Parts: sequence; structure tokens; C-alpha cells
Amino acid sequence: MMKIQPKSDAICTLCLVIALFTMLYSQLGHPSQTEEKAEGQKKISTTFHRHLRIPFSQKESNVESHASEPRIISFMKGAMFGSRKDHVTPPPSPTHSTFDFGLYLRNKDNRKFNLLINQPKKCARSTGAPFLLVAIKSLVEEFDHREVVRKTWGREGLVNGMQVKRVFLLGVPKNKTTLPTWESLLRQESQLYRDILLWDFLDTFFNLTLKEIHFLSWAAEFCPRTKFIFKGDADVFVNMENIVNFLESCNPSKDLFIGDIIYNARPIRNQKSKYYIPKTMYGLDMYPAYAGGGGFLLSISTLKKLAQACTQVELFPIDDVFLGMCLQRINLKPVLHTGFKTFGIPKPSAAPNLQTFDPCFYKDLMVVHGLKIAEVWLMWTLLHNQRLSCTQNKLIRKAFRWKKTIKDTAKNYGA
Repeated sequence: MMKIQPKSDAICTLCLVIALFTMLYSQLGHPSQTEEKAEGQKKISTTFHRHLRIPFSQKESNVESHASEPRIISFMKGAMFGSRKDHVTPPPSPTHSTFDFGLYLRNKDNRKFNLLINQPKKCARSTGAPFLLVAIKSLVEEFDHREVVRKTWGREGLVNGMQVKRVFLLGVPKNKTTLPTWESLLRQESQLYRDILLWDFLDTFFNLTLKEIHFLSWAAEFCPRTKFIFKGDADVFVNMENIVNFLESCNPSKDLFIGDIIYNARPIRNQKSKYYIPKTMYGLDMYPAYAGGGGFLLSISTLKKLAQACTQVELFPIDDVFLGMCLQRINLKPVLHTGFKTFGIPKPSAAPNLQTFDPCFYKDLMVVHGLKIAEVWLMWTLLHNQRLSCTQNKLIRKAFRWKKTIKDTAKNYGA
């Protein structure tokens, strides 16, 4: 037994030496787990930026790549390597206060983007020029909004004997991952309805100005013989018959710009506001008069002048104010019309319990903002119901006893 012991000790020592050299070799020849994670994170960041590189206005690049990048990388890293609680928490959406106005100013001259989907024959399909072209701002994912507009106030065809045409104005969706087939779906929608205009910039709040100038340029090129233009949002109610009746007495060769005009508006300096504008971008204490973006009317003569003026005015993040600057450039004062209610219908102070969702309120108006998309359809249906009666006696008798719900209102008129 004593003779075997040295051999056993030598074997153990040899095994320990081999194990030690193996560990040292593995440390020298392979990266650590921490390094692997760092390298993986680097690859994720590179992949993220590669997918982000699509043509879009640099105005939004800060929100996407500067403010959101750390959160997105952290989110993707957690998805690959796990987290302490073994679950993935989505990154919070960036706030408007993260918008980099300095970057915006440095790239503000980037204002020309390709038209991905066009309707070049929109204003040439009917006999003669259209009387009214309706242009509606929309987002790719808002198919339901567009469908309701097509079936209600945005119908193409004759309105009071006048030809009306329609287009929707869209940009590239900000988050394409939620709808990976968006481009295919949109092209099919365009083939079906022939009313989609899609430009190659990100469709964000701060890029609405791009949508404004690109539409003006498009209409001046492809619809130069149309007489009037209505431009608005998809979530408004429009009484198209009243608009056509009003325009019949107007001259399209003269300047016309009417809507819900905002006067003496001050720039908002609160950084938490959606409409925050720093003094470095706009140093004056007052904006020029401008129309609420929910909807406004203009003549083709005014549109052509605005299309040219917009090329000479520096881009501004708030599209309504930007258009007011362009109006100021051509020395044209927008006209206030009481039929445009882009901030909704205010309740009279003498009747705080008055239910304003009654078709008799809308019968003499042109544009009303603040309705849900289902309410837009319902109001249009109520107004076109032959049983609707809005006589003076009826208004006096029931003005303060209207039903409180939309459902009850619909029953009253057989909708």
C-alpha cells in the first residue's frame, strides 16, 4: 500500500496542472460572458439603426434615434439575454419634450420626399374639372376612419349637382412592426378606391407640415383646374351640402381662405406641452392668424399662391401655424366663418345640461371637430334622414329636454 501512494499523488498533481492550463487557455482564447453580451448589444444596435434608415424628415430623427435608442436597445437586450424578473418590459413612448429642436433647425431644409402612391388622373377622370377637391389627413392604420369618410360626407360624385373628388394624405407609418403588411394593404386599398396619396416621410405630429407642403404642390400640379379645395382631418363631421352651397356664390379665380380662424395666439413655452416651441425657434410673442386644422376651404387661386409661398417660408413644426405664415407671406388674411367648429360645439352657458349631439345643431354648420368616428357616421345618417324636422317650434319646445344619449337621439329620428 505504501508503494502505490506516490503514484496516486503524482497522478492527482498532473490532473490539477492540466485543469489549470485548460482554464487559462479558455480565458485567453474566448471572450467572457460579459463581453459576449456587450458584443451582442452592439450587433442589436447596428441592426436597429440599419432598419431605421428609411427616407424621412430629420425633424423626427431625434425622437426615434436619440431619445428612444437606449430604451429600445435595453428592451431588445432583455429579450435576448433575459432580465432579473425573467420578463420583458416594453420601452415607454418618448414624450414630446424629448424633441431635439436644434437638430430640427439644422435639417429644416430637407423638404422634398418621393411620392410612393400617386393618383395622377384624380382630377381628370370626370367630364370637366371637379368643382371641389376634398383632401383628408389620415394615418395608414386608420382604415376605419377612411372607410367611414368614404361612405358619408367624403363621397365622390355629385353634391347639389357639383362634382366632388377625394384624396387621403398619408406618410410612412412610424411603427411599421405593428403592421408588417401595411404597404401591401395600402396598395390594395389604393387600387380599390383610387384615393390614396403616400409620401416617403414618417407620418408624425412634427411632420404634418411636410404633408401640408407636399399636398399643395401635388394639387397645383395634378388638379390645377379644380375650383375649390376642402382640407381637413378624418375625425371631423362635414356638412358637404352646406359647403357646396356656400362655394357656388364664390369666384375660384379670386383669393378665398375661410375656416375657424385663431387670432392672437401665443407660442406655448411649456416644455411638457405637445405644442411647445422654444424662443430660439420662434422669438415673437404672437403667431400670425391661422385656421384650425380640423377643416378649412380655399380657392384654387389661393392654393397656387400658397404652394409657391411655402417654398419660401422656413418649415415650422406646427402645420396650422406654418400655413398661417404662408398666408402672411402672400398678404392674405384668412376669414372667420361661424360654420366651422374645429374645437367642437360649445354648450350655451344658459343651458349647461343641453345635449349638443342633436342633428338640428349640425344642420346649418359646415365642419365640426370632436366626434368619434362612429358618431360621424351616425350624425351623417341622421341629417340625411327624411324624417328629420328642425322647425323653430320644435326647437323651442324641446331645446332643454333633448335626450342625453346618442342612442336615444338616433331613435327620435328613426336611425
